[in-house]
Amino acid sequence: MLKHVIILGGGVAGMSAAHELAERGFKVTVFEKQRSLPGGKARSIPVEGTAAGGREPLPGEHGFRFFPGFYKHIIDTMERIPLMDGTGKRSVCDNLIECPNMILARMDKLPIVLPNHFPRSFRELKQMISRLLNADTVLEPGEQDLMTRKLWQLMTSCKERRINEYERIGWWEFTEADRHSKAYQTLFADGLTRTLVAARAETCNTKTNGDVLVQLLFNMGNPAVKTDRILCGPTNEKWLFPWLTYLREIGVEYHFDSEVFRLETDVESNAVTGVVVKQGHEEVLYSADYYLCALPVERAAELVKKSALNELHQEFNNIIALSKCVAWMNGMQFFLREDVSLEKGHVIMADTPWALTAISQVQFWNVDIRGYGNGGVGGIISVDVSNWERPGILYHKPADRCTKKEAIAEVWEQLKRSVNVGQVVLTDENLVLAYVDGAIIFENELAAKWTEAADPELNELMPYGSKGINRNEEPLLVNEINTWAIRSDARTAVSNLFLASDYVRTHTDLATMEGANEAARRAVNNILEVSGSGSSFCRVWELDEPDWLLYYKRFDQRRYVQGLPWMFREPWFAGILNVLLQIFKKLKLY
Repeated sequence: MLKHVIILGGGVAGMSAAHELAERGFKVTVFEKQRSLPGGKARSIPVEGTAAGGREPLPGEHGFRFFPGFYKHIIDTMERIPLMDGTGKRSVCDNLIECPNMILARMDKLPIVLPNHFPRSFRELKQMISRLLNADTVLEPGEQDLMTRKLWQLMTSCKERRINEYERIGWWEFTEADRHSKAYQTLFADGLTRTLVAARAETCNTKTNGDVLVQLLFNMGNPAVKTDRILCGPTNEKWLFPWLTYLREIGVEYHFDSEVFRLETDVESNAVTGVVVKQGHEEVLYSADYYLCALPVERAAELVKKSALNELHQEFNNIIALSKCVAWMNGMQFFLREDVSLEKGHVIMADTPWALTAISQVQFWNVDIRGYGNGGVGGIISVDVSNWERPGILYHKPADRCTKKEAIAEVWEQLKRSVNVGQVVLTDENLVLAYVDGAIIFENELAAKWTEAADPELNELMPYGSKGINRNEEPLLVNEINTWAIRSDARTAVSNLFLASDYVRTHTDLATMEGANEAARRAVNNILEVSGSGSSFCRVWELDEPDWLLYYKRFDQRRYVQGLPWMFREPWFAGILNVLLQIFKKLKLY
């Protein structure tokens, strides 16, 4: 008889776990709260009221999908999801397309185009930083050198130092932001932190922020790696719907409109005996051999409290504590009459008050955007808003205190100030509609009728009226200082309960699709071991780091073991030693 696993939550983690388990012969049931859309935060969201003439609704997003080159787990899974094109030879991974550029835009200043070659020495790194930052950054003397030194420190620090030391240091403290200019703080400390990991520089730990930044830089230096990729169409069509179809074909039972309410446990056997699921107006009890919780941290914390798991085992209190370590990183889409020419890639606007990141999507799509809505949309600018707490430039209010109309107008103005430099790219006349991620809930929202704005110039920006923001139903976990110790492992103290979400300890160590997929693999591997399945374990990758840094890392490791701090070092013979260490590594002598 097949072993049965119930998966709580049908986002990327839940679907990844279902994929691995079903391919290994398990019976799998997934319960998902959404009414019809799989994938959790990764899903596209049809914009209500926009479909006409037999077309599909305009595609909104929780935030644009970003697949950097250091993602391995989610890419491996995507390579095993067939495209439903009748050939059986292609996968959804073929729907990824490379973004050749990454642009650092500045309000009212010319943008900086990031290079496609990464340096292999401190001297080359310093030259690159100098070329990048000579472009009117208003940095004070010595700050370019400091940025270079901090990047070099991250690149050459040993793994033990990053985990045990940098995880306890905030990014603001590590970058010495307090002692330097506003431009330095905006560009290197707070701006990059907000746009990369949606966290406050003061509380985000240096390990997480540094790992992500360094991985992106390493990708730039590897010609075999595509640093930045996106999907060639709406996320649901190009990835999630084919994935759901495949899961059902291999036997996964995926239930929508099924909200996990409570786990039933037996203290004597130290096991979960069932899960209560709200389906419509009923509460239904389901049982299985194993239970895998793939809920995001804020919902997992509620489940812990409702199920009294923290009374059964104290370790579950850590999930409740982590549920407070969240931030907002939500998307807006601006639908345009005619497509506009932005750089072919992501545009990072680190100096915008709301830490915007944007991309012009249609240039990468192989679907006709005029086949959506009423046929009148020709372009989409997709934006992530990462700082909801800083006052804006129009209404001088933070995003989480704005009405929907104000929030849209504010983001649109910050976009224009960043993009319309030297030429006019974005115009109000070209804007058809703006969509705000549906996870942002506004007070007394008027969901189905047009309301004229007090300022006539803003009417086209906003199809609905509303009062201020009430809450965010889908916040993002951020890795704050000293939280690694309270992060969970995939296997819990309850004999048949496992965890697969971005609060699980992973190599990825970031609330992303990649982190969710890696956590799912870890949970599945534990189920395989506990069940005695005999099936092969899911592969788990560590973060790649170039071999040419081996000498520096080895040098720092010796200092770390001796209780000494990181020290700058670049001797003339480092290059020779790095070559030897690479040879030793290949021969498995190092």
